[in-house]
Amino acid sequence: MGRGWKGRGGWQQAEVPPAADAAAWFGGRLPDGWFAGDPEVTVDREEIVVVGELPPLTGEYADDAARAAAEEGRISRFREETRDERIEIARQAEHRYQRKVAWGARLGGTKVLFTTLSAPVMTRLRQPERQVLDTLVDAGVARSRSEALAWAVRLVGEHADTWLADLREAMTKVDDLRAKGPDLD
Repeated sequence: MGRGWKGRGGWQQAEVPPAADAAAWFGGRLPDGWFAGDPEVTVDREEIVVVGELPPLTGEYADDAARAAAEEGRISRFREETRDERIEIARQAEHRYQRKVAWGARLGGTKVLFTTLSAPVMTRLRQPERQVLDTLVDAGVARSRSEALAWAVRLVGEHADTWLADLREAMTKVDDLRAKGPDLD
């Protein structure tokens, strides 16, 4: 097969079922009382991440460190107590959306993600780009080129949120226009 656009979502490697309704599906599927409000559901081509806000702590704590420890303990308890149900819900969602499901919880200033997917990404880099990665490794910022590349991607994501959001919105509009266009098959 040649290169180029192969239909809707031309920048994607393979078509997966749409997951535009994933937040609503999880909102309807999750047991009442798990989270204070609707969970945050983030979807990409490989994974769905569901992060919910746990009900607030009611106790008094001596300092921020004690509060953070209590938050981590509550999140850990939630993870253990809901494990079997989360596995079953994830199994259903993975069948429906053909993506892995990862979970997380947030409480106060603490956010913990449980077993998220780490997807390999192939790239070709010329020497100047490899030298940047090697500098990050040599300086101890990263342990490997792979970790250095992940660090660089996170850094760009942190500093380009607005631009990336605009780009995602534009890609959605392009998909909508393609869907409305003539069928050339």
